Amino acid sequence: MMNQVNDFFATLSGWLWGWPMIILLLGTHIFLTFRLRVPQRKLFTAIRLSVSRDSDSTGDVSQFGALATALAATIGTGNIVGVATAVALGGPGAVLWCWLTGVFGIATKYGEGLLAIKYRVKTPDGRMLGGPMYALERGLGWKWLAVLFALFTALASFGIGNTVQANAISTIANESYGISPYITGGVVCLMAAAVLLGGVKSIARVCSALVPFMAVFYVVGCIYILCINSEFLMPAIKLICKSAFTPQAAGGGFVGTTVIMAARMGIARGLFSNESGLGSAPIVAAAAQTRNPVRQALVSSSGTFWDTVVICALTGLVIVSSVIAYPDISSSDGAALTKAAFTKIPVVGKPLLSFALLTFAFTTILGWCYYGERAVEYLKGERWMLAYRVLFIIMIFVGSVMSLDIVWNAADCMNALMAIPNLISLLLLSGVIARETRHYLWEDRLDHPAPKAHHNEGE
Repeated sequence: MMNQVNDFFATLSGWLWGWPMIILLLGTHIFLTFRLRVPQRKLFTAIRLSVSRDSDSTGDVSQFGALATALAATIGTGNIVGVATAVALGGPGAVLWCWLTGVFGIATKYGEGLLAIKYRVKTPDGRMLGGPMYALERGLGWKWLAVLFALFTALASFGIGNTVQANAISTIANESYGISPYITGGVVCLMAAAVLLGGVKSIARVCSALVPFMAVFYVVGCIYILCINSEFLMPAIKLICKSAFTPQAAGGGFVGTTVIMAARMGIARGLFSNESGLGSAPIVAAAAQTRNPVRQALVSSSGTFWDTVVICALTGLVIVSSVIAYPDISSSDGAALTKAAFTKIPVVGKPLLSFALLTFAFTTILGWCYYGERAVEYLKGERWMLAYRVLFIIMIFVGSVMSLDIVWNAADCMNALMAIPNLISLLLLSGVIARETRHYLWEDRLDHPAPKAHHNEGE
């Protein structure tokens, strides 16, 4: 019975994340890039705003706190193992397609952040709530689709945002250091509970401290590895660019691939990694202290730059240069390829990989708990929050000690089903996004506060 259920979700996941979804997501990225006059060129402004405090504005956390929480949920095992899987199945050219997806995805993440602020509501106790469910309900009047998005988000939070991350942590601890999954599960539960029971401000505070540290540590580690592999760096870059547009013959540690396979795997992994278009990040963006929707839209867009354009690209270069340097490394399996590539590096390789996977997975748990909470609150109200948090913490332990093939496949399906209503809201409300962008960005009013009506304070 369980095998049949797993086969069902595996088949559904393969279909949902096939070419129709890739075309829809990438098409939205490209459409919004040109509709919004290439917002990627405002990247440095976005980075500057992300570290600036808009303290006179309404919101629950700082702009940086909201960005850090979104990055905590986004930067996960997909940035490492996911990129390696793309290389394993699509060849070196998949790295370039993954990178290009991130570049265009900046526009979609911008649009999501703008709608999150535009249609957010204020609760009676002063908290800000927003995300695709509010854009669908208040912007389009489609309450039924908003409910579906919230339902898929709540279900996905127990999968990709909880059990699979906990399982990754316990597996790493067991394989690398011989620690029992039961011990790891208990420790992770306690650590998560200490943060999660404090709500969004506690989550944002921890993520604001941990995310920059873990990202810098990983980036510096990757640069160090690339220095060791320096003589293979340019050959790796040339191979990545060449393989993205010409068929790759088997050899040199790589599988033979077509251009179509390289593009499909690179685009799919890039989309899955940066979550542009899934609708998750705008849920926390809505809590940001910001004076107008465009400021937070720019801050949100910078998250895709850090996640894919920087971290995924560095991971791809490490993987490809390591396979060239050590042809004995097998590239048939993403996880095995990651481990083989990093552990070939003396002294720092193994601890760098272990630390990165552990911290990336743990912060993903924190970020996704917030997404799930907001989805459950939209569906059932605030009174369910404590029950949700307790169940979420229990599932961390369950995920640490059980096999999760079926959960992975089911979570992939939930993520794809989240993306569909979110992309509908982005495309149908693109006129609103363009109008707000014209007013604040194109007409140089970025420092102006939004009219009071734009705060959309709820009852």
